Amino acid sequence: MPKQHSIPGRIPAMTKAHKLSFAGVATLGAAALAFSLAPADTKASADSVSAAPVALSSQQLKVKTVGLSGQLADAQAAAAKKKAADAAAAKKAAEAAAAKKAADARKAKEAASRSAQRAAVKPVAAKTYANNLDGWIRQSLDIMKKHGIPGTYDGLHRNIIRESSGNPNAINGWDINAINGVPSIGLLQVIKPTFDAYHVAGTAWSQYNPVANITAAANYAADRYGSIDNVNSAY
Repeated sequence: MPKQHSIPGRIPAMTKAHKLSFAGVATLGAAALAFSLAPADTKASADSVSAAPVALSSQQLKVKTVGLSGQLADAQAAAAKKKAADAAAAKKAAEAAAAKKAADARKAKEAASRSAQRAAVKPVAAKTYANNLDGWIRQSLDIMKKHGIPGTYDGLHRNIIRESSGNPNAINGWDINAINGVPSIGLLQVIKPTFDAYHVAGTAWSQYNPVANITAAANYAADRYGSIDNVNSAY
């Protein structure tokens, strides 16, 4: 091979061997660089892949936790609402029971008061009279008083004794009334037309009934003379 002479101050020209050596070194350097970079990229990818599921699981856990807290809050609110409703219902029921109890007590008190009043006002027993002249006169006086017919015990008794001697079945068969067919009958010797005209309601419709006879005669005497007390002879 011919000897090459170098020129001072210039870079020597590369021979073919130099070029091949440089190319080989470059190739090896690229390969080494590629090899050194590959593990780094793979680790980064692995780290990012392994980190992704962890981040996703934390987010999911956070969502689930928030959802569970909301459900618990809703459940507590519903329980509180139900408790308040139950308390209100119990209070209303207690108030209704108390009102009913008070009403029942008031009704019982009023019923007891009415019973006491009825017991205090005892019914007046029907007045009884003896079945004799004294009893007949007294019963007639009570009826006369009720109807506003004047007269006294003495006035009645005196005229009865004079007219019939106290015999309710006495009949006058000889005077003008007897001659005319309407004899005087009873304690005060009342004729039928007079008895019918002056009969007092509440007494028997018979001239022979002592109370009816006395009361009708007293009613007639009050109309004719002002009172049976004013009659001192036959009338």
